[in-house]
Amino acid sequence: MSLITTDIKLVADSLSKEEVAAIPTETVYGLAGNIYSEKAIRSIFRIKQRPLFNPLIVHLPNADALRDVAKEIPAMAKALADKFWPGPLTLLLPKKDTVPDLITAGKPTVAVRVPNHALTLSLLEQLSFPLAAPSANPFGSISPTTAEHVANYFKDAFPYILDGGPCSSGIESTIIGFNEDGAIVYRYGSLAIEDIEEITGPVQEYIRDEETPDAPGMLLRHYAPSTSTILSNDIDKTVSEHVGKKIGLMLFSHSSKADHIVTQEILSASGSLEEAASNLYAAMHRLDQQQLDIIITERFPDKGLGRSINDRLQRATHA
Repeated sequence: MSLITTDIKLVADSLSKEEVAAIPTETVYGLAGNIYSEKAIRSIFRIKQRPLFNPLIVHLPNADALRDVAKEIPAMAKALADKFWPGPLTLLLPKKDTVPDLITAGKPTVAVRVPNHALTLSLLEQLSFPLAAPSANPFGSISPTTAEHVANYFKDAFPYILDGGPCSSGIESTIIGFNEDGAIVYRYGSLAIEDIEEITGPVQEYIRDEETPDAPGMLLRHYAPSTSTILSNDIDKTVSEHVGKKIGLMLFSHSSKADHIVTQEILSASGSLEEAASNLYAAMHRLDQQQLDIIITERFPDKGLGRSINDRLQRATHA
């Protein structure tokens, strides 16, 4: 079993020897490796069973390090970094030639962010290289938000899991790129688009390419439990269509009085979309461990972080 530890130096030494390690961020736990080590990066793809055409996010210790990996930094990108870093914002920028094509899946752009987690920022400051860190889960599965989630997935596939406690934001970063017309959202995430638009003006929505995605986390089926899962606009009606099955519900703020329910997860009794996002993956993990026949999840209000939650739920339920 991987050692769960809070010893930053132990993990830094391992990463410096081209090993990979799980690290905490404010969004989800990542499976990290030196971006300049082909051995480490290929280990990430192998351990996750992630296809090589799917790019990785590069994690930096601070905004000043952006010049080490990005060839161009548009004024709008700098304004977003100044406002939201450290934080759950990933910027898609033209890469320097020194950034390996393995990181970017051969694309001319690199996805970069500064994570808002004290332990991982301390780790990054100790290293002489940035870290690539996709989510620390098997490709397509529910993302991990605790060290225990990572350990349950991977057992002893790598030496160390840096334990930073439960992730505060709970879903992945928002990915923003740029063209001559302004900002483009490549992936909805823990930073609401409305907050980004206060700086950029209206953002465009990127049309997904399943064969050669330009940014991480863009495939249609992703973040999925092993239990069959349905996204519903009418919980009671959907429950009535599955009588006789062991049903678990995942709901926003109110419980259901429907019959035949084995268990229910309420993501935010106060109706907070931020709290619901923070609790989303942990609730999915709990439901997925209960030998249910089916999970039925409620569609969330399509605004703010509700839009990001719905994005994850749509991909978790995509056949």
